[in-house]
Amino acid sequence: MTKTVQLNPVGWMSQLSQLEVNQLATSTSTELYRTFRNCCLAVLNSGVEQDDSEALFDEFKDFDVRLVRKERGVKIELINPPEVAFVDGKLILGVHEHLFAVLRDMLYMSAKHQYSFENQADENHITTHMVFDMLRHANALSASEPSKLIVCWGGHSINKEEYKFTKEVGYQLGLRGFNICTGCGPGAMKGPMKGAAIGHAKQRIKNGRYVGITEPSIIAAEPPNAIVNELIIMPDIEKRLEAFVRASHGIVIFPGGVGTAEELLYLLGLLLQAENADQVLPVILTGPENKADYFNAIDNFIADTLGEEAQSKYEIVVGDAQKVAARLDEIQHDVLVFRKQHGDSFNFNWRLQIPDDFQHPFEPTHESMAALDLSLDQSAGDLAANLRKCFSGIVAGNVKAEGVKQIHAKGPFVLKGDKTLMAHMDKLLTSFVEQGRMKLPGSEYHPCYRVEV
Repeated sequence: MTKTVQLNPVGWMSQLSQLEVNQLATSTSTELYRTFRNCCLAVLNSGVEQDDSEALFDEFKDFDVRLVRKERGVKIELINPPEVAFVDGKLILGVHEHLFAVLRDMLYMSAKHQYSFENQADENHITTHMVFDMLRHANALSASEPSKLIVCWGGHSINKEEYKFTKEVGYQLGLRGFNICTGCGPGAMKGPMKGAAIGHAKQRIKNGRYVGITEPSIIAAEPPNAIVNELIIMPDIEKRLEAFVRASHGIVIFPGGVGTAEELLYLLGLLLQAENADQVLPVILTGPENKADYFNAIDNFIADTLGEEAQSKYEIVVGDAQKVAARLDEIQHDVLVFRKQHGDSFNFNWRLQIPDDFQHPFEPTHESMAALDLSLDQSAGDLAANLRKCFSGIVAGNVKAEGVKQIHAKGPFVLKGDKTLMAHMDKLLTSFVEQGRMKLPGSEYHPCYRVEV
C-alpha cells in the first residue's frame, strides 16, 4: 500500500513568486531532481548512524518525492517515506524544516545560480558569491552582530571516549555563548552540538545555533544529526569547505580519518597563501589526553610534507576542553578587531583569498587520482591542494555512492608519487585503518586505495 504525505512550506519558502515556482518546476525535469530525491531520503533518516549510501537507497527504492504546485508556492509530497521520521504518524518538525532546506538549496538555489555561472566570466568571483548567497538565503549570516560561530571538524567514526570529549568541548563553548557549525552528521559532528545545547540551556541562551553544512554526495552517508537546527546543502565539497572557513570565527579539529585530514589540508593550503599571511583565524587540534599520539602523527605528517610554516598555523591542545574554549574566547577579540580594521564582514570572511585550484570541483576517478602531483618538488600551498584532492578521493571511495561504484567496478585507486611522500602518506593512512577511522564501528573496511611506495 502506497503512503503519501503532503507538507506545507516553512520559512521564507512559504511565500514564492510565480517566477520562482516556475524555476522549481523546471528544475524537477533535470538530473538534479534525482539528487534532490536522494537528499530528501537522507534527511528523512536523520539520526540514523550509518555510512553506506548504497544500502540506504536500496532499502527505500519505493520512496519518491514530488512538488505540488500551489498559487503561493509549492508543497512537498512524500511517497513511502521512512517510518523513522514520524512520531505517532506525524512527521518530526525538525525533519520537516530540513526537507524545505533541501528544496531551497538543491532546486531553487541551483536553478538561480545556473544562470549566473553561464553569464559570468570571472568564475572565481562567482563561486564565492554563490557561497555567500546560499548562506544568506539560509539566514546563516547576521548583518548586525558577530555570530560567534565555531566550526568543528572530526570523524564520523569515533569511539565513546572521543565522542564524550567532543561533547565536553561543545559544552564549554556553549557556556561562553559560541554557536556551533559542523558537517551535520554523527560522531564528532554531533557531539559538539549536543554539548553546546546543554551549555546554552545553562546560560539561558534560547537562540543557540547548530549549523550543519553538507553536500549532496555525502549527506546520504552522513544524514543530519538530531541537533542540527540550520541545514545547508552546498553543491559540492569545495563550496562546502569554503562556506566553513568564510563563516567561521575559529576552527576546532577533533580526531578523524581521511575526511578530517582533507579539511585540515584545505585550511592549511589557504593559510599558507602569501595573501592570507595576516589572517586571524584560530585553529585548534584537540582530543582526549590519551590521543596525543594521534595528533603527533598528524603533526609529523604536516611537518614532513608542508613544513614548519604550516605547523605554525594551528595549536594542539589535548585533554583540556575548558582550555580549548577559553583560548577561542580569548582570540575572538583579535578576530573581530582584524575584520573591523579591514572593513570586512563580521560573519563572512571576504578578505580570505582562495585560489582557483581550491574552488574548482575535483572529480575523483582512477585517472584523476593517478594524475595527481604528489611530489615534494612544489610549493607547500600547491602540495596541500593536491594532498587535499587525494584525501577527498579516498573519502569518495569510502562512502560516496559514485565513488563506491567506481571501486567496485575497477578496484582501488592507485596513488603514485614521490617515494618519501608516499611513505609518509601510507603510514598515516594505515594508522587511520588500524584505529577504525575509515568506517563506522561494526563494519569491515576494505581499502579503496593502494599506495605505491
